[in-house]
Amino acid sequence: MATSNCSGSENNHAPSESALIFMGTGCSSMVPNVMCLIHPSDPPCSVCVQSLSIPPDRNPNYRCNTSLLIDYCESNGNHKYILIDVGKTFREAVLRWFVSHRISRIDSIILTHEHADAVLGLDDIRAVQPFSPTNDIDPTPIYLSQHSMDSIAEKFPYLIPKKPKEGQEIRRVAQLSWNIIADDINQPFYASGLKFTPLPVMHGEDYICLGFLFGEKNRVAYISDVSRFPATTEHVISKTGAGQLDLLILDCLYRTGSHNVHLCFPQTLETLKRLCPKQALLIGMTHEFDHHKDNEFLKDWSRREGIPVQLAHDGLRVPINL
Repeated sequence: MATSNCSGSENNHAPSESALIFMGTGCSSMVPNVMCLIHPSDPPCSVCVQSLSIPPDRNPNYRCNTSLLIDYCESNGNHKYILIDVGKTFREAVLRWFVSHRISRIDSIILTHEHADAVLGLDDIRAVQPFSPTNDIDPTPIYLSQHSMDSIAEKFPYLIPKKPKEGQEIRRVAQLSWNIIADDINQPFYASGLKFTPLPVMHGEDYICLGFLFGEKNRVAYISDVSRFPATTEHVISKTGAGQLDLLILDCLYRTGSHNVHLCFPQTLETLKRLCPKQALLIGMTHEFDHHKDNEFLKDWSRREGIPVQLAHDGLRVPINL
C-alpha cells in the first residue's frame, strides 16, 4: 500500500489494482473558510489565502466535504466504483477528480449519515447517470440506515420512487435504489461485490453515525464523523481486539482542543495509539490544519509512536489490494 499525490497526469496506474480515491477531506464548511476571504483577519489566514493563488488541484489545503471513492477491482479485472457520501461539494469533486482519474460512473453509494455534508449532493447523481428524459435507466443502489432514509425522504421526496399521479409530468431526476442497512457490526452487507461491515460510532452522544470496515486482503476502516467509539465497535478495529487494521481513515476536525461531536487532533492521536493500525490517514480537517506543516509534525510523531500517519488531501489515490 502506498500513497501518491494526485493530478491528471498521474493516471498510469495498473488497471488490475484496486484503489481508494479521496474525493474530499474537509469539514462541513470546507476549506478555504469563506469568512477568511470575505472578512480577512490581520494577518490573514495563511491556509485559506492560498486558495487565491494556488489552483485547487495543486493545493492540498483546498478541502471539499469528506467523501471516499473505492475503485474496487474484482478478480476478473472488472472495476466497480463505490462512493461513500455525497455531500454539498459532490459535483465540484466529480469535475476535478473523476476526470483526472478517468472514473466514468458510480456503481453504488453508501451513506454514513444524513447530515448536509454527506447527502446534499444526491440530486447531482443524475449528472453521472445515463441520460433518459423518461428516467428509464437502471437505478444506482444506495445503502443507508433507516434513520438516514427517513430524513432523506423529507429532504428529497422526489428521489423516492412513487407511482405517478394521473396527469403528472415526468421530470428527470436521479434514479436510486434504496437499501436499508442495520447499524450493527454483526450485519454486514455487499455493495458492488465488496463486503462492508457497519461500524456504529457516536457523532455526539445523541447521534449514531456509521463508519465502515471493508477489504479481505487489507482491512480498511473508514470513520469520518466520530466523537466516541462504543466498546463493540472499538473491539472490531483494534489490534488488541479482532485484529490490526491495515489502514484506518479517521476523523480529525480541529488542530487543538476538543469538540462535542468530532475527534480533534489530540483525541485522534490518542485513538490511533489505542487502536494501533498499521497506517492511518486523517480526514475532516478545518482550516486550522496546514497540510505541509502538520504532516512534518506527523512524520516525527509517526517515528516516535511507530504508527505511520499523515493528513490525507483531496485527490489522493491510495493503491490497495482489497
